[in-house]
Amino acid sequence: MKKLFSGVFLSAVLLSLMLAGCGKSDTSTAATGSSMDAAPAPASGPITINMDLPDNPIMSVGPDSEAAVSAKTLKLTVDDIERIKNGNHTAAISLHYAGNDWSTAQVRGLTDTFSRMGIKIVAKTDANFKAEKQVADIETIMSKQPDILVSIPVDPVSTAEAFKKAAAAGTKLVFMDNKPNGLQHGKDYVSVVSADNYGNGVQAAHLMAEAIGKKGDIGVIYHDADFFVTRQRSDAFEKTIKEQYPDINIVDRGGIMGPNDGERVAAALLTKHPRMNGLFVPWDIPAEGALAAARSGGREDLAITTIDLGMSVAVEIALDGMVKGLGAQLPYDQGVAEAILAGYALLGKETPSYVAVPSLRVGKDGILDSWKTVYHADAPEIVHKAANQK
Repeated sequence: MKKLFSGVFLSAVLLSLMLAGCGKSDTSTAATGSSMDAAPAPASGPITINMDLPDNPIMSVGPDSEAAVSAKTLKLTVDDIERIKNGNHTAAISLHYAGNDWSTAQVRGLTDTFSRMGIKIVAKTDANFKAEKQVADIETIMSKQPDILVSIPVDPVSTAEAFKKAAAAGTKLVFMDNKPNGLQHGKDYVSVVSADNYGNGVQAAHLMAEAIGKKGDIGVIYHDADFFVTRQRSDAFEKTIKEQYPDINIVDRGGIMGPNDGERVAAALLTKHPRMNGLFVPWDIPAEGALAAARSGGREDLAITTIDLGMSVAVEIALDGMVKGLGAQLPYDQGVAEAILAGYALLGKETPSYVAVPSLRVGKDGILDSWKTVYHADAPEIVHKAANQK
């Protein structure tokens, strides 16, 4: 009875999300509502990320295979903040895609922190996963001559020249997750800031093993693109399964090029392997597609693990549905770290080439606390209701 109720409840949730998002390019912002804006940044004192985060060892390496520096080591003192405020600096944000909870929270972390630093944001753009759109966005942004540009490149090759021009114009570049090809740390860009994507892939592997009793056949959906952070997730998942769970077999893999490919690829894998016990998906949006494919195929016994705590997967975890858990990025704190590093550059301080925030395991137990840790805000009412279902 509970499984039937869970499916009905989640269907109602997804319908409400679609209705809330009609006519909006960022359905995630519409879905989360005021909850995502509820936690004000501290008004005084030094600026750091959340120092209560778990001290999990950082397992990821940077885009040039460099070791990560923990974001918990970053800090702007009160004196640093005042010196930055006196400069009347400006910043811009160029996203690869703004339509998810990760982007919304990261922009909020940047906005809150830049506000404390007295830095005005003069532009925010969304390339909608189109490299040519991002190149045009950067050209528009540079007409405003910002001191800082925080961005995640859609494609590290085709956007590289636009970012090189921005760097040559004197704009300080801070990258989320990846950097364009050919740019040099200290010369062209300040730093790359990421989650511990490898560590989160490890967390997803352990959660999968627990969900299926440490034995069975599973599939892997991977991101078939030149994006090193998503590659680290699937690499870590597969390596952990192969080395630590000998009775779990990865029977097939399927690649996606974008967030909307999850349902098609999952459906193909499930058709080919009808006895598959579990499926790993590299982030939450294509995992929603995998959920849809499993439901359509009558496979609500399938165990799914993924990365990123989006609202739909949070509801599914809370209801003890097909998504059994995930490794969560910490996008708000990632945004804070990016802003701190921009401040370092304005002050002439040395910066590490690659910085990462710790991984976070998220399961059914503690889902509400996990949401608050990830987003610095209380979970939306719909997640609360799911978590409180008996």
